[in-house]
Amino acid sequence: MTATKIKQQLTFEQFLELEVDEEGRYELVNGEILRKLATRQHDNTADFLVRKFDREVERLNLNYRVSGRIMVRTLTPDGREQGRFPDVSVVDKALWDSNLSAYTAFVEPLQLAVEVISTNWEDDYIDKLDEYQRLGIAEYWIVDYLALGSRNYLGNPKVPTIFVYLLDENGVYQCTPYRGNERIGSRTFTELALTAEQVFAA
Repeated sequence: MTATKIKQQLTFEQFLELEVDEEGRYELVNGEILRKLATRQHDNTADFLVRKFDREVERLNLNYRVSGRIMVRTLTPDGREQGRFPDVSVVDKALWDSNLSAYTAFVEPLQLAVEVISTNWEDDYIDKLDEYQRLGIAEYWIVDYLALGSRNYLGNPKVPTIFVYLLDENGVYQCTPYRGNERIGSRTFTELALTAEQVFAA
């Protein structure tokens, strides 16, 4: 996924009202609009997880809405509003249904956010991790299928990894990495039968 700056110094509300004709996803980062274009492999991975999560919601009759089209407002440490667009979002269905005429921008925390890593991997490992924790997103997945992150995260040699961050009782993320045929542990989808390798093969 590549990011290109479009326009500078907007508020979150101005960002939501902006009409952009070019294809791609957009995030508001430090007052600037970033246009993000994903590779097909990136989209395949995200779409695979949307389908898997949707099946769990239907199979277990869970009160969630799964989407790849949800914007969420986050805050930086200095209080600046950001407009983030996770590759996959899971939100409480009651929250989704509470205002069906609204655009899909939430200021409330999602239940689960997934970021599929691309060349701007630092955003997902550092900035979004901090912002999602501050917002109170209960579960955050980083899917590094190309092992693009640093060796500090992936080891040496670097190995494709899925990191699952879960908020503890103090509102701090605790991380568990999953590789190869390890079954991914999810607090949101406790019966999910899915390995890291299955996600990477998508």
